[in-house]
Amino acid sequence: MKRLSLIVLVYLIALPAIAQIIEPINWSFDARQKGRDVELIFQASIDKGWHLYDTHLPEGGPIATQMVFEDSTLFEFVGELEKEPQPVEKFDSIFQLNLRFFSDEATLTQKIRLKNDSPVDIKGYVLFMGCDDEMCLPPNEAEFSFQLNGSKGTQSEVVPALSDEEGNPGATSGSASGQTLWLFILISALAGFAAILTPCVFPMIPMTVSFFMRGSENRGKAIRSGFFFGFSIVLIFSVLGALFTFGLFGPNVGSILSTHWIPNLLFFLLFLVFAVSFFGAFEIVLPSSLVNKTDSKAEQGGMVGAFFMALTTVIVSFSCTGPFIGALIIEAVQDGGMRPLIGMFFFGLAFATPFTLLAIFPSALSKLPKSGGWLNSIKVVFAFILLAFGLKFLSNIDQVYGLNFISREIYLAIWIVLFFFLGLYFLGKIKFSHDSELPYIGVGRLLLSAATFTFVIYLFTGLFGAPLKSISALLPPQSAGQSYFQAGTAGPTVPDQLCGPAKYADKLHLPHGLNGYFDYEQGMACAKEQGKPVFLVFKGHACANCKKMENGVWADPRSLKLLSEEYVVIALYTDDRTTLPEEEWITSSLDGKVKKTMGKKNLDFLIGEYDTNSIPFHVIIEPDGTEHKLGVTFEEDKFVSFLEKGM
Repeated sequence: MKRLSLIVLVYLIALPAIAQIIEPINWSFDARQKGRDVELIFQASIDKGWHLYDTHLPEGGPIATQMVFEDSTLFEFVGELEKEPQPVEKFDSIFQLNLRFFSDEATLTQKIRLKNDSPVDIKGYVLFMGCDDEMCLPPNEAEFSFQLNGSKGTQSEVVPALSDEEGNPGATSGSASGQTLWLFILISALAGFAAILTPCVFPMIPMTVSFFMRGSENRGKAIRSGFFFGFSIVLIFSVLGALFTFGLFGPNVGSILSTHWIPNLLFFLLFLVFAVSFFGAFEIVLPSSLVNKTDSKAEQGGMVGAFFMALTTVIVSFSCTGPFIGALIIEAVQDGGMRPLIGMFFFGLAFATPFTLLAIFPSALSKLPKSGGWLNSIKVVFAFILLAFGLKFLSNIDQVYGLNFISREIYLAIWIVLFFFLGLYFLGKIKFSHDSELPYIGVGRLLLSAATFTFVIYLFTGLFGAPLKSISALLPPQSAGQSYFQAGTAGPTVPDQLCGPAKYADKLHLPHGLNGYFDYEQGMACAKEQGKPVFLVFKGHACANCKKMENGVWADPRSLKLLSEEYVVIALYTDDRTTLPEEEWITSSLDGKVKKTMGKKNLDFLIGEYDTNSIPFHVIIEPDGTEHKLGVTFEEDKFVSFLEKGM
């Protein structure tokens, strides 16, 4: 309240300001309790023209809305987060992604079940981000506290939003999602169909179909058994998905799988082992005793026999279906919700469909292509793809922990080599132990090799700074010093480091090869030493307009020349979670809280000094202290004129 009064007073007595505190999204909280079952209700009121991002967003996009709980051991989640209304999805040209968001209002309801009947206080905060057509605000936090009186009644307390006490949050009820649900279902089904075209699955089709034709004089009974066989395959895969959805892991698993080094390393090794197996080095098989036991049960016939025949099919095909199942579950668990179950259901449905249809219509069996070398070729192609995609898990470790051992250039170089070898394989220039003789190249192989080599050339441009937007979600970010200029334009002459190494330069960098600082005091000291004006920009990792301005107006050769030669650039991230050394912590004069992270400290500085929380926000500080301010603009001439003011 003191902070709000101070702001109102400033606006009443001050000259018209060019910026203001913007709070277009306001939260209210409520809870409904019946015994140990509780509905936690998070309601957002959104100003006209603004929108609130969904709880599931693709990797590489803005920050998704999340409910972060201080102590999630007090309860267990029941079901998925319910949303009313459903978010709208639109393509964002800045992030090159489909993003979902709410407008006007949003009600998010999370059902939980308390662990016991004792009174409990469930605390936490909502992490959210709002944007309109012109600007994005830094991520904000709205604190909540639900005081639940055991198994009777409830009280909810709403704590004002802006910033929280530093702490270690518990579980989140939302996680980033790479695809829309329908796209995920399509990918799951395609994975199921692709698994059929492998050498340890495709040859099983005639053997499996013959099982249902053997000794069956009752056509109707054979059809029922065929349908039950297909249903059993779907059921087996769905049960596997259900274990990951409901019982195997807690609600934090998506975040853990995305960021922790142990699961990412295990996933990389899993992909590597399967890839080497697909190349023909060895074969992955489950214990023969398990296969023999299920196969003997299948001989019983009837519905029981059909089920165990389905189980035998799933077990025997594991050496080829394993990579598809593993990749699908990894993606689904990271996205959270019911996706593991949904993904495995549609994978199983696609996998079972050919077996079931051929069991019902055995005459179509004669029209299938015969097994041969083409099946092993498909397996080898999958091996190259597994190696390429497995590298992303190592990259996750590298980025999250700041190890810097897999740069974008190294990552691209590995991909270029892998897909170059794949192109040679299509041309028959590389052969593996289980490949058949290839006397000539067919049209299909020729077209696939041409497509692969085209992709290699496309990847090669990334080594020179091309953004590679179509696959950017799979690649590490561009490293410092990388820049991509249009043909016919020359980049700026970037000087050496201005006044020595910049703090946090191991994690942060400026676009287009610009040098600068990420600490206000260090940057100002350098500007004073060199007698240069300062170009100060407040920005964010997930700020769409920040990226749009940097890729657009900053990239203008006139702007780059001024920034690189005439200014000391200071970039302050308002959403960075890097914990600062204790001597750099500050106690905010706005809310009285201790700011321990880089983002919170910079955001507090932006609000306290410039009365705004919108980013990007640019300030030119001349040597005599004169300041010029600029918010968002996509006009190159206007930005150049702004930079010239400081000269």
